[in-house]
Amino acid sequence: MITRQRLAAGICALLATLTAGVAFPAGAVADETDSAASPKVELVLDVSGSMSAKDMDGGSRMAAAKQAFNEVLDATPEEVQLGIRTLGANYHGNDRKTGCKDTAQLYPVGTLNRTEAKTAVATLTPTGWTPIGPALLKAADDLNGGDGSRHIVLISDGEDTCQPLDPCEVAREIAAKGIGLTIDTLGLVPDAKTRDQLSCIADATGGTYTSVQHKEELSDRVGQLVDRAADPVVTPVATEGTAQCTGAPTLKSGLYTDREEFGKQRFYRVDVDPGQELRASVSVGADREVNPDYGVLLRAVTVHGREIVRGEGTGNGRTDVISTGLRYPKAESDDDNAPAETVCLQVTNSFSAASGVKTTPGLPLELTVDVVDGPSKASDVASFGLGRGWWLLGALVLTGFVAGLLWGWLSRWRLAVWRTN
Repeated sequence: MITRQRLAAGICALLATLTAGVAFPAGAVADETDSAASPKVELVLDVSGSMSAKDMDGGSRMAAAKQAFNEVLDATPEEVQLGIRTLGANYHGNDRKTGCKDTAQLYPVGTLNRTEAKTAVATLTPTGWTPIGPALLKAADDLNGGDGSRHIVLISDGEDTCQPLDPCEVAREIAAKGIGLTIDTLGLVPDAKTRDQLSCIADATGGTYTSVQHKEELSDRVGQLVDRAADPVVTPVATEGTAQCTGAPTLKSGLYTDREEFGKQRFYRVDVDPGQELRASVSVGADREVNPDYGVLLRAVTVHGREIVRGEGTGNGRTDVISTGLRYPKAESDDDNAPAETVCLQVTNSFSAASGVKTTPGLPLELTVDVVDGPSKASDVASFGLGRGWWLLGALVLTGFVAGLLWGWLSRWRLAVWRTN
């Protein structure tokens, strides 16, 4: 009797558990949590009449944008909630007041259904006005809620046509709300006014501006920005380098931002203990029109000015950002109390502003500093830049020397035999 009662109770408990599992799926709570923390991205596309211009590798700007969107939709990380908003896509008329309200959400921000999103993009036709300001305000509302990062990627080929609602002021207003929303902008024409406006929008929220004139560049850049949204958020720390190493700020491992004047240099200091390795990289962006053929130089020097190691990067006008990096492993010391070495990082650029372009403020600079445990025999790496490859080089030199002696002896012997015969 007792056994039967226990068996009945066990069956009831099992049924109750299964019922609870059906009513409240275990994944529901987890999904809601993941959704709340997922990064959100909204692609805001200019569909104004000028997007019909055929100057993107023989095709229209609209066709290039559609191709880029289709490729990006295929490659969007699963954890990213993505949406699409248009501006100038629906109103065909000439009434400015109506045209400046023409912004709509083509695909809602959320879990991506690639087929539905592609179908929606395929229906777009260049149509109307360019209400960038109103579109940004609506896009910021689309991304509300949740704890994940939020990004707007704006693709446009012209200035906003709906002043006095200045899109740059709109971006500053969004930034002032403190909601951590970043706006990255892409310009499809090398027009100075368009570039200035899109650069201002990006700068106001800590985003980036990129000038794009080819289909592959557009696909690659939009894809990079969407992928970046899935990366862990690292907030850069604003710093201010100096013209000389003396008095330069001392930096720890981290990500830093600064501004550097055209053709100038900035210094920063990093302390490296014996047995540690300094890894540093720098990116300098051309956020305005610059002359072609430019570069950036990153040097690690001692406090007395002696160069330790350097990294260089050059460009020819086809990219808006130039980057380079370096590594400096400091040899271990037998003295446990050996002091750290102060290394001066010198960043120099050879950008020059195009005619009529303002040179202030300076160019945006992003510096990454990482001090880690160094490799074994760090002094060899620092001195020769070869690491263990130094021993291989030595072995090859010795082998070549011995082979040369043997070949010389063999040649003389053959010559002697020939003369004898």
